[in-house]
Amino acid sequence: MEYGFTTAAYVVAAVLFILSLGGLSGQESAKRAVWYGIAGMALAVAATLIGPGAGLWLLSLLLIAGGAIIGYQLATRVQMTQMPELVAAMHSLVGLAAVFVGLIAHIELGRVLAMDAEQRAALDGFAALLAKKDGVEISILRVELFLGIFIGAVTFTGSVVAYGKLAGKVNSAAKKLPGGHMLNAAAAALAVLCLIWYFNTGGFFPLFLMTLAALFIGYHLIMGIGGADMPVVVSMLNSYSGWAAAAIGFSLGNDLLIVVGALVGSSGAILSYIMCKAMNRSFISVILGGFGGSAGPAMEVEGEQIAIDADGVAAALEDADSVIIIPGYGMAVAQAQQNVAELTRRLRAKGKNVRFAIHPVAGRLPGHMNVLLAEAKVPYDIVLEMDEINDDFPSTDVAIVIGSNDIVNPAAQDDPNSPIAGMPVLECWKAKQVFVSKRGQGTGYSGIENPLFFKDNTRMFYGDAKKSLEDLLTRIT
Repeated sequence: MEYGFTTAAYVVAAVLFILSLGGLSGQESAKRAVWYGIAGMALAVAATLIGPGAGLWLLSLLLIAGGAIIGYQLATRVQMTQMPELVAAMHSLVGLAAVFVGLIAHIELGRVLAMDAEQRAALDGFAALLAKKDGVEISILRVELFLGIFIGAVTFTGSVVAYGKLAGKVNSAAKKLPGGHMLNAAAAALAVLCLIWYFNTGGFFPLFLMTLAALFIGYHLIMGIGGADMPVVVSMLNSYSGWAAAAIGFSLGNDLLIVVGALVGSSGAILSYIMCKAMNRSFISVILGGFGGSAGPAMEVEGEQIAIDADGVAAALEDADSVIIIPGYGMAVAQAQQNVAELTRRLRAKGKNVRFAIHPVAGRLPGHMNVLLAEAKVPYDIVLEMDEINDDFPSTDVAIVIGSNDIVNPAAQDDPNSPIAGMPVLECWKAKQVFVSKRGQGTGYSGIENPLFFKDNTRMFYGDAKKSLEDLLTRIT
């Protein structure tokens, strides 16, 4: 009865998770999709608590309550601009959990194998599952928990480094230790040797040695990736965390964990691949941490940045018939999305064609800008992806760039030595006039100079984006 109820609950939860993932593909269905996910997780937790091997009720409820309180505090206090680093931090917890579960499974396996047949017959829960395995199944289990620990350890340290880079606590430049990829290859080779060693002996030391190697690989891989590519890294780590969960699901014999891990792992991998195509990066190179640096000296940028005030921008907008707004991470930092939405409403009320151009890796998290604009009630139908709108810039009167750098950088097309060379970008410089809302003359998060800021048809609208737009709104009624 216990197994039947738990299995049925897991099937329903898996369906809810699939519906949730499918619903997240569209802005209009995303809110409903989130509730599917919440319901699925609640059902999964409840079924696990009352299913086979249930026990330690007080400890379980205390841990669930503690996690709920921490989660609520994070959800209410973390700003949207901090979501990328929060996601990276959550991935690190998934990886760490996989490591702990794998190690505990190893310890439990050793305990069960040391028992006689009579003692094994009295076991329940996970221990009873282990007691029923024959020699071949135990060997397979060792491979499963080994892989779960390996992927989890890589995910843990990689996510911690990604969090540090996104939060500005670690230098965002691509850095590798002397030896570069050879160190990663040596650590991977050591992990393979440890797998053979552990498979044949079942000892703890090869498992421990592999864990250290995996922790190093995760650290060194992500340290070798530059700040301009961190959105891909977040997606990639999301995939890693899913595969870690799936591997541990096999170890525990938990069907739902396998399904959910596979969903997260595959969707994260697909998203990483799509983003790599959007950045003209090699997917294999991303996985190996071999990108984010330049091949040679970058082209020198000539000219000067010419400033403009709110009056000048307002006058140009009054004369324009078509306007394209390009939001970036600077808009998120300034929390200027509400002012951007209000500017859009006022311009559209004057009969002007206003649209938004969204680059696949705008911000520091996939879909970052879409979420901010949806929060500000910007109509979905005027928010367009890069491929849908890039050809329209030559016929556009005004392009407004708000806190973007790499995604509107002509160096991606003109400079083969640029770290973003070959990356598809929004060609806003082809518009008749370009206004760039920017705090100052710095190079931004990735440290790459942008020739757009020096072009003849570009004017720099300096200042905090929120305050600059507030000033601009007083002139557009």
